[in-house]
Amino acid sequence: MFAISLGDDGAELRPLEPWQAEEFLAHMDRGRAFIGRHVGLPDAAADLDSARAWLQTYADKAAADSGRLYGIWLDGLLVGGVLFRVFDARQRTCEAGCWVEPDAAGRGLVTRAVRVIVDWAVRERGVERVEWRVSAENTPSIRVAQRLGMRRDGVLRSQFLYRGVRQDTEVWSVLADEWVAGQEA
Repeated sequence: MFAISLGDDGAELRPLEPWQAEEFLAHMDRGRAFIGRHVGLPDAAADLDSARAWLQTYADKAAADSGRLYGIWLDGLLVGGVLFRVFDARQRTCEAGCWVEPDAAGRGLVTRAVRVIVDWAVRERGVERVEWRVSAENTPSIRVAQRLGMRRDGVLRSQFLYRGVRQDTEVWSVLADEWVAGQEA
């Protein structure tokens, strides 16, 4: 397994796989309410079996080259993750996403981790468009998109039903040439 340093604060990016289901569930339990404010991941990983199944879904996506999942560890503790919810190599597009538990929020971990995976997608896999879809109420995630140099494409009004309430979804994106120019600046 590989680990990529995310800086000098002990943060690392590593694959997150089904054999890590217990560690993943403990992480979800620590951040369940905070993470669940805007994303359904805590609902999908409610117990060990469902956590393992969710991780297996992404292992299957990785095998099919249609998604990827990585954990963010800080001083050896799983505190968040980033993913390609959708990865379409043929169309050269993908959708990135993230989550983090409350004690790790505000440290730039997500921005640094997403920067690594987007750079890989653009430079190594030839992705031309990276999307970031986010609840219009999720200000921290919107700020990540902005820090990464993404542009807001628009709002899908009342697009997503979350815990019984219709949510607007903002779509942000960065194109490959914009990404490369922004990273070289």
